[in-house]
Amino acid sequence: MFKNNSPFHRAPPPAPVSRRDFLWRFGGGLGGVALTNLLGRDLFAQLSGPTTGVLHHPPKAKRVVQLFMAGAASHIDLFDFKPELIKRHGQPSYFGEKVETFQDGLGPWLRPVWDFKPYGQCGKQLSEVVAPLGACVDDIAFIHNMVGKSGVHSAGTLLQTTGFQTPGFPGAGCWVSYGLGSLNDNLPTFVVLPDHRGFASNGPKNWDTAFLPSQHQGTVIYPGAETPIADLFAPRNDYITPESERAGLDLLKELNRGHAAARESDPRLEARIRGYELAAKMQLAAPEALDLSKEPAAVRQRYGIDDSRRQWPKSINAEEERDAFGRKCLTARRLLERGVRFVQIWSGNDNGFPRRNWDSHENILRDHGPLAMGMAHGTAALLEDLKQRGLLDDTLVLWTTEFGRMPSSQGGVGRDHNPYVFTNWLCGAGIKGGIVAGESDPWGYKPLDRKKVTEVYDIHATLLHLLGIDHTRLFVRHNGIDRRLTDVHGHVLHDILA
Repeated sequence: MFKNNSPFHRAPPPAPVSRRDFLWRFGGGLGGVALTNLLGRDLFAQLSGPTTGVLHHPPKAKRVVQLFMAGAASHIDLFDFKPELIKRHGQPSYFGEKVETFQDGLGPWLRPVWDFKPYGQCGKQLSEVVAPLGACVDDIAFIHNMVGKSGVHSAGTLLQTTGFQTPGFPGAGCWVSYGLGSLNDNLPTFVVLPDHRGFASNGPKNWDTAFLPSQHQGTVIYPGAETPIADLFAPRNDYITPESERAGLDLLKELNRGHAAARESDPRLEARIRGYELAAKMQLAAPEALDLSKEPAAVRQRYGIDDSRRQWPKSINAEEERDAFGRKCLTARRLLERGVRFVQIWSGNDNGFPRRNWDSHENILRDHGPLAMGMAHGTAALLEDLKQRGLLDDTLVLWTTEFGRMPSSQGGVGRDHNPYVFTNWLCGAGIKGGIVAGESDPWGYKPLDRKKVTEVYDIHATLLHLLGIDHTRLFVRHNGIDRRLTDVHGHVLHDILA
């Protein structure tokens, strides 16, 4: 039977202690704890991982950034150049097979909305709307034969974030936190930076811990907001004093002790205690980490941050997207260099009108344009900044979305959902840059080789592999089933590994 290991369950009954013993234990005990902590951190730094005993092989990465384009970004308008669409633009679309679409978006073929040109020594073709990433393509591995399982946003998003299409499974960042633990006890292991307008499809289910201990869930932070972390600090008032706060904490401790004594097999109290302990530590560490004013003006400008402006037009616009996404990217860099293991950056919130996400059924130019400009500017600054600081060597960057968009048009200037093929790209620790691994067909409709495709399980298996974890050996038994991030699937993408 499970026996709880919370501080209150572990605490032995207090025994009488003499003043001499108290002084000796106090000095020696704290000194021992401090020494053990320092030695442990030195050993950790040498091993580049928690301990050699828990890692399955030497890691290439210590931390991860996941960039998620909510609403389904169009691969054929950003990264996957298709000259055949230019040649056939405006002609009736013919796929040679029955095609099921989400909103009957089977109009004529639609050429890429923006022109493409080659970048870097590898000559990778990129759309002009993501031109800032041209400076980074020699470090990036593009995967153009990604396939999904659903054309529904909620299911497609969950599949990319948790490895399952239904709620009730931990996010990838939760698994990383659970498997590797923290690099900084004063900050969360897994941080989520949502779109500044709100959550994407599924909301917190994308980073929920489900059946893992709740201290591994993503901590939501809104960079630049008046309160970046909800409820971290009590509202200003005149009735809470330091003395009353201490008294309240003492009472809470007594209540917790009594609660724990009656529930030795219940782990929820332990998780909640750890959450409160982390919150207390974050009150000191988080304000400094989130203070972008400490960055030089040139750095903030490089990320596209405009401190002089706080009012934006109602319509979607490139300046707002550049500022908002740039703040998240700079915040991510500051969190990564302070020991946060997994940072998830979102572009786009849930559906609404006018569009504020990548779900461009009505107009690719209007919606994708500003979002792509903001994403590319902030992402390029982040990659270049990480590289200059030597952090890209052991930081894995993953760009994804829930599925792609059709090569045929919808309403003349929009595109319908395409779960049959889309693009991911990876960069940084252990990744072979300047390559394309997996192609789509000449129209960007399905993989070129339909027998050889890439799925999210393969991406997650590769992510864990670079962190030193065998994806088949990181599992938790839940409801009689050994559950893991990759379910019963997944292969490491060795072709993209350096």
